[in-house]
Amino acid sequence: MMEIDNFFTAGGIVAYPLLAFSIIAVAFIIERLIFWLRINRRQPRIIRDVLRTYQQDTDYAVKKLRNHANLPMARIFLEALELDNPTPEEFRIALESATQAEIPTLKRASTVFETIISISPLLGLLGTILGLITAFSNLQIGEVGGEGTTEVTGGISEALVSTVMGLVVAIVTLLFANLFRGFYQRQLALIQEYGGELELLYRRHYEKGEAKTYANS
Repeated sequence: MMEIDNFFTAGGIVAYPLLAFSIIAVAFIIERLIFWLRINRRQPRIIRDVLRTYQQDTDYAVKKLRNHANLPMARIFLEALELDNPTPEEFRIALESATQAEIPTLKRASTVFETIISISPLLGLLGTILGLITAFSNLQIGEVGGEGTTEVTGGISEALVSTVMGLVVAIVTLLFANLFRGFYQRQLALIQEYGGELELLYRRHYEKGEAKTYANS
């Protein structure tokens, strides 16, 4: 089996940007895995608890959200709940605005993944072309063995190895990018679901307060 250092040597000049892309992809993949693991494990339980206790103890719900302000949905809810006696329409607008503000955090690294997925196969193709150019430029008709044959073999090796490297980097990155895209879409659906529940609860709370004010007057 080809050793790692020989593998990169055989890959030619495009092996180095592909190596850089693979390191960047792995770093962002690890960061996103930790991010989504934390959210998927903690956030649903905390948000359900907040929604369950909101009408009975609003202060407890807000305090719990503040204690978990590192979660996107907690920050979204706090943006609306910390307003000073907003109308239901203002409350809804606050939820929507906070949701839009959280989207860059949820989609972080998606552009990087898309760039790596697009460019890696092209770099592999470039390495293939350069390797074939090297192979054909050293090909002498009728020559068997010798230094020319070695150069031809090296060029073909460069062409094949660079293609493999580009495809591997792109395929692995694509798999994880699709996984994170699925997490993102599911998160948006949950934000809409839980945000709608909170909006209904606040509307009932607001209407009760308005009714009490009207009765006292």
